Order: sequence, then structure tokens, then C-alpha cells
Amino acid sequence: MSTRWGGWRALASLLCLLAGPLARAELHDEIQVYDDAINAPGEVGLELHANTTLRGREGDVRPPGAPGLHALRLTPEFSLGWTRTLELGAYLPTVTDADGPRVAGIKLRLKYLPLQTQDGVGGFAGVNIELSRLGRRYTEVRSTAEARFIAGYRTREWLFAVNPTLGLGLSDGQRGRSPDVHLGTKLARSLSADWAVGVEHYAGLGTVGQLSSGSAQDRQLFVVLDRTAKRWGFNLGLGRGLSPVSERWTLKSIVEWPLD
Repeated sequence: MSTRWGGWRALASLLCLLAGPLARAELHDEIQVYDDAINAPGEVGLELHANTTLRGREGDVRPPGAPGLHALRLTPEFSLGWTRTLELGAYLPTVTDADGPRVAGIKLRLKYLPLQTQDGVGGFAGVNIELSRLGRRYTEVRSTAEARFIAGYRTREWLFAVNPTLGLGLSDGQRGRSPDVHLGTKLARSLSADWAVGVEHYAGLGTVGQLSSGSAQDRQLFVVLDRTAKRWGFNLGLGRGLSPVSERWTLKSIVEWPLD
């Protein structure tokens, strides 16, 4: 019991430290709701994130030099289990459009999951801290930090997960800016030991100081198919924009392999 309470105290401290001026990068290289997954100590894994916009928002005008509307965003992510509750990760976002493939930048993360399920059942909670540096072509704020809080509950048949997310601007005049708020949620139902179907909802809610109205929130709803086998798995989803400022249709996938 004391170990679990110690984990919660550390998590609360991280929340306080990160409640400062925030911003979020615009490159959607990772469309994912974090759940209770975490590498075992010493375990190495690889995930390949891919997504593309099938149809953009109405009246969408891209800034000069920005990637094309139907660009393919492909991001390998390497992960390493450090301890039972800590996992390290590194991303290399790439974007491929009419100008060819380009490396967009680099991202590093630390996942901390002090509350975990027991034998695959029960509640879980933690936080994922991410630092990123992206090129000007892909975002107005090149250096950012992100705190993605993780909470949820798993049964033998159902998974519910929620990710309230904040981002900290580290460059380009973002210091002192009110925190941006994003929220990801997932509800999935197991079909068998290895397969599940579900829905994922992503919303950009505005800032802590000024939440956006419903029509101004960037909201997308994905129908997803998950393969959850131990040796390799994937997440495949088709998303529909729910507001005027959202991309109309987005296709995304995540394929994962253990490397040890």
C-alpha cells in the first residue's frame, strides 16, 4: 500500500510542475489513446505509427511550404522498459508528400505508470512526459513539452481509457501562454483473446484560460480494430471529423513488434 501511495504522490507532484504555460505541436504524427501498456524491465519494442488525411476540413488553406493535405505521416517509435513503472521512448517523425520523404524532427518521452492492473484487470493511472523538436515547416512552435495523463479501467471484456493532455511551449514566444487542453478517450470491447473493436475520440478543447465553443473544437471520432497478441499487434482506425475545424476523414494505423 505504501508503494502505491508513493507513486500517487509522485504523480501529483508532476501535475503541479507541469501546470505552467503550455502549447501543442501541430504535426499529428501519433493518433493514440494511451492505456495500461508498458514494457517490462529490459524489454525493447518498436511501434510504427502511420496516418494520412483522406479529406481535409472545408475551405482548408495550407501555409506556403507546409506539407500537402494528403501527406503520409510515418513515425517509428522505439521503447525500452526501465523499471516496472517507467518506460523510455524515442520517435523519429517523418512526412512524405509531393516533395518526397522528410524527417520532421525528434521526440523523446518518459512514461510513468504507478497504478497498474492486476492480472490484466482493474484500474490504471500514470503520465507520459514528452519533449519534441520539430522543423518550422511542420509546426509554428518548434520546441514543446507534453504531459499526457493516463487513467482507465480494464475488465476481461472491456477497456476504458482517458488521456487529458497539456503541452508546454519552449520556443517561439510561447512562454507565458495559457495551457492548451486536449482530451483523448477510448472504449473497446474484446472479441477474443487477441482481437478487440472500439471507438476513440480526440478533442482539442482550447486553453485552460479560454475553452473553445463546441463548433471551434477540433473533434474526431475513430472506429478502430485492435490486435492485442503478445508477439505483435496493431491498431487500425478510420476517423470522421465532428466539427467545422476538423479534418473530414483520417486513416491511421499503429503496428507494434517486440525486438527482444
